[in-house]
Amino acid sequence: MNIIISNSIGKPIYEQITSQIKNLIISGHLKAGDALPSMRTLAKDLRISVITTKRAYNDLEQEGFIETITGKGSFVAARNTEVIREGNLRIAEEYLTKAVDIARRSGISCEELCDVLKMLYDGE
Repeated sequence: MNIIISNSIGKPIYEQITSQIKNLIISGHLKAGDALPSMRTLAKDLRISVITTKRAYNDLEQEGFIETITGKGSFVAARNTEVIREGNLRIAEEYLTKAVDIARRSGISCEELCDVLKMLYDGE
């Protein structure tokens, strides 16, 4: 598991860990039942406090992404991928609603906005 921590982005380290692990789970790189590194091992690898990794793992567990079994470790929880997809779709809709509001106020047509979205989506 490759987690990259940046001190320059203004996001707390535990949130960086949480979001990267979530992305690995959502993308399928980590699957249900896969073991995560122990909190101590991850802290040592990232050269951060165990308290920081504990906070990240606690957040992931509260959100249902991982489960911790005492004496065995933390594992990717079995989740319905459709639930994850729906959650991400809802987040995307929120951002797109903001973009549509800005476009309407600025006189940007739906076609122009769709062209920009397609270009961004395709990575051009």
